[in-house]
Amino acid sequence: MKVLNIALALSIAAAASGTASAGNFTKYVNPFIGTGPIEGGLSGNNYPGATMPFGMVQLSPDTHEAPDWFNASGYDHNDSRIYGFSHTRLSGTGASDLIDILIMPTTSDLRVSSFSHDEEEAKPGYYKVRLADEGVTAELSATTHAGIHRYSYPAGKERKLWLDLDHSAQKGSWDRRIINAQIRQTGPNTLEGYRVITGWAKLRKIYFVINFSEPIGEMQLFDGDGREYADGVSNVINGRAPRALLSFGKDGKPVTAKVALSGVSIANARENMAAEAPGFDFDSYVAAADKVWDNQLGKIEVEGDPERMTTFYTALYHMMIQPNTFSDVNGEWMTPDYSVAKVPQGEKQYTTFSLWDTYRAAHPLYTILEPELTRDFVNSMIRHYDYYGYLPIWHLWGQDNYCMIGNHAIPVVADAVLKGIPGIDTAKAYEAVTNSSTQSHPNSPFHVWEQYGYMPEPLQTQSVSITLEMAFDDWCAQQMALLAGDSENAARFGKRAQFYRNLHNPANNFFAPKDENGNWMEPFDPLKYGANGGNPFTEGNAWQYYWYVPHDVEGLIELTGGKRAFVDKLDTFFTLTDTSGEKNDNISGLIGQYAHGNEPSHHVAYLYNYAGEPAKTQEMVHRIVTELYNNEFNGYAGNDDCGEMSAWYVFSAMGFYPVNPAGGTYSIGTPLFDRCTLHLPDGKDFTITANRKRSDSYKVKQVKLNGKPIKDWTLRHTDLTAGGTLDFTM
Repeated sequence: MKVLNIALALSIAAAASGTASAGNFTKYVNPFIGTGPIEGGLSGNNYPGATMPFGMVQLSPDTHEAPDWFNASGYDHNDSRIYGFSHTRLSGTGASDLIDILIMPTTSDLRVSSFSHDEEEAKPGYYKVRLADEGVTAELSATTHAGIHRYSYPAGKERKLWLDLDHSAQKGSWDRRIINAQIRQTGPNTLEGYRVITGWAKLRKIYFVINFSEPIGEMQLFDGDGREYADGVSNVINGRAPRALLSFGKDGKPVTAKVALSGVSIANARENMAAEAPGFDFDSYVAAADKVWDNQLGKIEVEGDPERMTTFYTALYHMMIQPNTFSDVNGEWMTPDYSVAKVPQGEKQYTTFSLWDTYRAAHPLYTILEPELTRDFVNSMIRHYDYYGYLPIWHLWGQDNYCMIGNHAIPVVADAVLKGIPGIDTAKAYEAVTNSSTQSHPNSPFHVWEQYGYMPEPLQTQSVSITLEMAFDDWCAQQMALLAGDSENAARFGKRAQFYRNLHNPANNFFAPKDENGNWMEPFDPLKYGANGGNPFTEGNAWQYYWYVPHDVEGLIELTGGKRAFVDKLDTFFTLTDTSGEKNDNISGLIGQYAHGNEPSHHVAYLYNYAGEPAKTQEMVHRIVTELYNNEFNGYAGNDDCGEMSAWYVFSAMGFYPVNPAGGTYSIGTPLFDRCTLHLPDGKDFTITANRKRSDSYKVKQVKLNGKPIKDWTLRHTDLTAGGTLDFTM
């Protein structure tokens, strides 16, 4: 495989360590990591194409005619055919959507081509592949709102392009269907149009403008219902599956296409194009993207093994792909009620909040590295609240798809406010959190919650998981109430934060389901997996959810029977390999019952710290970091879930992790690198060093913060953001 960034790693592999510095961070990124599973495994569902940090456009090859659950990003490394290059997609999710505005080059009207990974390259902001069937070379780059294409054709061959508005994720999945679409030629070099489609995100509107580097020679239009129009007959096609076949003659020059998008209007797409992509110098876009990505990745500098640096910077890259810009360059965005609003000057509206995943580690990492973006993320959620009446659950293209459980915008908003991120209206944020914690909505029947003090399984499926997760959300709401001086709600939410205790069954020492009469439901099998309904547990089992009390680990230790019993149960958790029936499809990356491929387990390795066994935390974290991540296409143990799997790695490789995502502290593990420096937004640096006698040492003898020993294996956020040095003696 010809991967541009891997060439660097190979060239210095003989060196004992590597150092990333300004101008070369992007060389350590391998966009092919996580793009496919090994046999029987679960894919990271990442893609190798071109995008900008937090950009609207993700321009990448689609290796499936209709991507779906197990190829959600549209690309799978195990495939050998490309159907074209579409401009939007999700990174690392377990379900597919977006996949908009596909372009496919051809010389003989083919709409699919074989390809080889040996003729494929990628780095941040750039992708290249040779389409083997006709010998066309495709190159892609991007700006925030535009995709940039360059297609080089064999000499003497007709230079053609398909524009396909029918191509999408699997029709029928999530009731997906195209409502209407249009392609219109508005100038010699220009096509404009739109698509209205419903699916996982309901009723999405995508507007586009395409400028070509030379005039369109001929154009054939197809409406998908059997009607087609030859060149000169019509310059517009409407329908639910329109396509256009464009011809540019045989003069041998590459054809460059710029595709600007908007969620608001064609006029805004034109404005986005004018602001971000005025010219046709393809290489200048590649260079600009590389520079932006290099600055973005340079917010953390690490020194150590080059292969591990590639894993690290690729993880950092993956978590900076989303959330995605949703407003246009003029600040306008499509609201949830399909009107048009405008963000305040200097802000952007964002979407793609996979909150059940990303509140755990990705958003806490954004609060460290990206306080201005965190402001915009939170304000975007609050604007959503203004239209929906509650904060988002899973926010996609400006709408809520209600996927997953809990109300995990609450910890994201609470964390930002409690950490003092400027630019957030704290009174409005508290209003949004309070109403989102009291007004019942899908999977959040608060009237049932407060009536029973738990979720009864007959009244609310996924009851145990929802009870545990909602208790944490209520703790976050309690902290907001305390900050606001609202003692009544602080007491109310504080009481609810302890409801997790009501499903702890002392007879078996598990959190277990109860019915509406308070009876334990039988039979109970702690090894039995749930999915997303019809079972008390969500994408996991009772073993994996036992540890989900991040706001009250001390209370969980007490319920378990004390520290010794807690450690013994953790030991069993990491070694028990028994199974009972089929595992949920999202369960992967197993170490005993620990499932690193799915989020409910992510904090558990750090819980040994709370029971006085930090050496076991260090051993398990090191094992996960080194065994469950690699630099190959199967480099993740499960779906990356919009960067959450990546964020876990970034935190853990630095040597600490937010067990309580809104708690303002980090539990200390073991650093992977000899030196790591966080360049904080206010100009301060926080440096982590690891003094090792051997390169493979991971056990920690002592930790010092600015020269003073840390006794409780806890790093405070305020200490980190003040700048300084965290020194590990191994």
